[in-house]
Amino acid sequence: QVHLVESGGGWVHPGGSLTLSCVASGFTFHNTVMSWYRQVPGKVRDLVAVMDSIGTPPTYAASVRGRFTISRDNAKNTLYLQMNNLKPEDTAVYYCYAPPARGTWGQGTQVTVSS
Repeated sequence: QVHLVESGGGWVHPGGSLTLSCVASGFTFHNTVMSWYRQVPGKVRDLVAVMDSIGTPPTYAASVRGRFTISRDNAKNTLYLQMNNLKPEDTAVYYCYAPPARGTWGQGTQVTVSS
């Protein structure tokens, strides 16, 4: 059974930083494409960043490119999202996702950027 457990969210001032983590289990992490999404209440879940398993440069949404960095530690089955220079519009619940989850999502982690 696939499990994705996100953590690391919180409240920060604009311009601040946070690092999100996602611990994965139930599938072969090291050869699986991993993604971060975010969702604001009442809106669709948006793709933030994607990282494959073969070293291709990650893909980022235009709104976060240059500020966010996705990375992974295959030895720990963990995906990360380093978020710098956070803006109020980055406020959302952040989720990680892997295709083996087949549409099942974790609980997410709330990120709030506000002064």
